[in-house]
Amino acid sequence: MKNAIIVHGMPSREGYEKDGRKAANKHWLPWLVDELAKKGIEAHAPEMPEPYAPDYEKWKKVFDQFNITEDTALIGHSCGGGFLVRWLSENKVRVEKVALIAPWMNPDHSNETQMFEGVEIDEDMASRTQALVEFISLDDHQEELDTLKILKSKIKGLQVKEFTDRGHFTFDGVQNNEFPELLEFLIQ
Repeated sequence: MKNAIIVHGMPSREGYEKDGRKAANKHWLPWLVDELAKKGIEAHAPEMPEPYAPDYEKWKKVFDQFNITEDTALIGHSCGGGFLVRWLSENKVRVEKVALIAPWMNPDHSNETQMFEGVEIDEDMASRTQALVEFISLDDHQEELDTLKILKSKIKGLQVKEFTDRGHFTFDGVQNNEFPELLEFLIQ
């Protein structure tokens, strides 16, 4: 059976403490889980530990509990996309598809996260997938646009789907909780 694992981004500590689990796994993530289930794809969107202060080893411990095979799609939003880049660089596994949604990897080192310390991006990771696509909106924050430049320069075969009006692919930027272009990519 095909499966999908969706890794959320990094909410603010204030937002997380106020909204709890909803602060990280929100926007289009619950919608995507439901839509994939309708297509017979088992989808998971795990809540990562202390998402407001991401730590690679802690997130990896949760992520590694899932069965990741050649039939798995990996989807990561923001810091979750950066997490997947690091995980795929360190774990030379084959997966079906990878979707990086406005990935963030702390390009200007402005955040004290332990997520990306010492990461070496594997330039061949796309060769172990049917497709590795980054979804980016040109009106996103500069750090995500800088991350795009880094990933384009390092990953051979990275495809990019550019938008001009989606912001950071959160409700504020998209104004709804659906992401049909991502769903289409995952099921085609």
